[in-house]
Amino acid sequence: MVVGRGRIEMKRIEKTSSRQVTFCKRRNGLVKKAYQLSVLCDAEVALIVFSSRGRLYDYSNNNNVKATIDRYKKAHSTCGSTSGALLIEVNAQQYYQQESAKLRHQIQVLQNTNKHLVGDNVSNLSMKELKQLESRLEKGIAKIIARKNELLASEINYMVKRELELQNDNMDLRTKIAEGEQQLQQVPVAGRSTAMELHQNPFTTAAAVAAMDMKCFLLEAAAQRQISPPELNLGYHQQLLARPGADAPPQF
Repeated sequence: MVVGRGRIEMKRIEKTSSRQVTFCKRRNGLVKKAYQLSVLCDAEVALIVFSSRGRLYDYSNNNNVKATIDRYKKAHSTCGSTSGALLIEVNAQQYYQQESAKLRHQIQVLQNTNKHLVGDNVSNLSMKELKQLESRLEKGIAKIIARKNELLASEINYMVKRELELQNDNMDLRTKIAEGEQQLQQVPVAGRSTAMELHQNPFTTAAAVAAMDMKCFLLEAAAQRQISPPELNLGYHQQLLARPGADAPPQF
């Protein structure tokens, strides 16, 4: 008759000697299993064990536990970065979806508000909402009227200023016209005196007298029409006097 082992309760062994014996047995069994795993499955295995007193026990099938640990760290960092990038991408997608949903809701609210402001789709509003809408419209109309009055006042001030400038320009033009009329009135008087002198001079030819009379007539006509007097060539009578056979005035 074979008597099997009883089931061992998984808890800390209180007796020190028994605990130490169990540790040695289980440690050797763990190393044996690690060796079998590396040989049978062609795997790289590293085993690290610390006793309760802090003593280190290690095993590696390639006799280099540090190389196995470095390989583990490298693989862990790569896996961690990949999983972290995937997590960031998933979080970004969720964030953008939430933000797009918020923006769509805001756009819908603004569209409804604009429709309400122009009087559309107000049949489904409650009394409270209608009062709020009325208050908003009154405030908006008050701001619009204030801005319109401001623009009108600015335009009126500009027109008044412009009117004063035009009045000043008109007065300057009137002054210049009056001065020009005075100058034109003085020119015919000088012309008449010259014509009288020519008539009274016995040596003046008839052609010279006629030319001077014509000049006086044109100057008077220009003064009446308020235009600049025409320029006349007064050398006509001198040419007549220079012709052969013409009566030349005596030389004194």
